[in-house]
Amino acid sequence: MKRNHVTFKFITMKHIANIIAVLLLSLPLLSIAQKDDDIFGMLDSLAKPQTDYATATFKSSRVITGQSVEQMKEGQFEFRIEHRFGAVNSGFYQFYGLNTGTIFLSTEYGVKDWMMVGLGHASLGNTFNGFVKLNLMRQSKGMKNNPFTITYYGAMTADGTKADPTLTNYFADRLGFVNQFLIARKVTNELSLQISPILIHRNIVPAAFDQNNIYSVGFAGRYKITNRMALSAEYYAVYRSKDNSVKYYNPLSVGVDIETGGHVFSFMLTNSVGMLENQYIAQNTGRWSKGDIHLGFNITRSFTFYGKK
Repeated sequence: MKRNHVTFKFITMKHIANIIAVLLLSLPLLSIAQKDDDIFGMLDSLAKPQTDYATATFKSSRVITGQSVEQMKEGQFEFRIEHRFGAVNSGFYQFYGLNTGTIFLSTEYGVKDWMMVGLGHASLGNTFNGFVKLNLMRQSKGMKNNPFTITYYGAMTADGTKADPTLTNYFADRLGFVNQFLIARKVTNELSLQISPILIHRNIVPAAFDQNNIYSVGFAGRYKITNRMALSAEYYAVYRSKDNSVKYYNPLSVGVDIETGGHVFSFMLTNSVGMLENQYIAQNTGRWSKGDIHLGFNITRSFTFYGKK
């Protein structure tokens, strides 16, 4: 027979001494743990919700020919060269358009992160232009949740061609104005979309039936293939009366953007030879279906004069 009796033992002074020693050794650890809890609690109380802004919605300040929501940063300067060759349907004698072309040169500067200005000259029509671009809202999430980036673009153009000596000419007749809102969203890290309502006013038009005011809505998109290469496209739906003396067509362009450090190269195919809004939107006579397709390229070089302190 096996028995297992439970006996009660009294706590001796040796046991009490051991318990006190363990408690004394544990006090520093409890104090450290309490301090850690206090530090993390203080950090949690000081932490504020962050605002994450969308960046690099497009590669540059242009999608292809038209404006994008992107702007120069404060203190940045950019020199831009845009070129459009002649139409490929011009035949072998013109080497399918490569023997002719138009060019646009511009200098652009970031006054503030939200404001940039620019001056340019286009060989087509010997046209000069100046513009201002203002960022009104940036796409963001977190503390500020804005679904879109919105930018205002305003420009003035001046026709520099020789005046007709048989007519009364005023300087105001040479002027044209562009007002445009650019609304874009970076849908994913690869895909960006933009819509842009536009009003173009021309002080003088070629014929009585032509419109002084041209209304248009632009649609643009960009898809990033790699960190340095992207596909882009843009299309402008133009509202016109049916009384135009010349038949005009909506501009459509597709292109590839390649970034190499401070340079951005863009290569495109387009049915428009003009590179200013009053040209490629208001006066575009090219048709894709007729082979009025122009090979073109844009080259930009950016410099930083100063950075933020």
